[in-house]
Amino acid sequence: MTQKQPPRPERRRGEGVRYVYEILRDEIIDLTLEPGSPIDEIQLSERLAMSRTPIREALVRLAADGLVTTLPNRSTVVSNIDFLNMHHFFDALTLMYRVTTRLAAENRSEADLTAIRAHQAEFAQALADRDALRMIATNRDFHAAIAEAGRNPYYTGLFCRLLDEGRRILRLYYSSYGDAPPQSDTEGHDAMIAAIAAHDVAEADRLAGRHADLIVGQIRSLLAQDRRQHIAL
Repeated sequence: MTQKQPPRPERRRGEGVRYVYEILRDEIIDLTLEPGSPIDEIQLSERLAMSRTPIREALVRLAADGLVTTLPNRSTVVSNIDFLNMHHFFDALTLMYRVTTRLAAENRSEADLTAIRAHQAEFAQALADRDALRMIATNRDFHAAIAEAGRNPYYTGLFCRLLDEGRRILRLYYSSYGDAPPQSDTEGHDAMIAAIAAHDVAEADRLAGRHADLIVGQIRSLLAQDRRQHIAL
């Protein structure tokens, strides 16, 4: 006699969407799903044992994040990384590092400092654990908290968009160090916190610019490497 399988626990509305979204987001950021690779809704449905409705809703969220693209034939692929215009991205990112950190030094409250320090502690732990996806997430939250402390929602919105768009680039950055980036990453954060706490606007600006330059410089160096193998003829 065949034993009846217990029913799967039902997910509340929205939980399935979040579940699919988080799995795909992490696989895209971690480059497990490579840029340009197709996303098959039927295969996902079978793999995750879910209907296609939450999968489609999750793909809409990922498209809003810039992580997937819907093509004219209505198929979906992982968004390509626009290396050709990367210099524009770096210019905008560096500027927003500086602007948001300056404003945080000028306008922060004690509650802001508490939140910023908490995010930095989470980032430092992810760094110690060499957990790249957590490094990316907690780094984003750290800088978003600084932007919030600046009290300009337009800058916050733009900076968060840039941080989200750059998550796969940051994954390449961490990969270049074998997921063990230099201590200067967390020290740079600590120095920015100190400048923000002291209301030192000029120093906050300088440190944020230096922090951005270190990351951008490493990524540019990585992208510029000639990886062609010598072929004997």
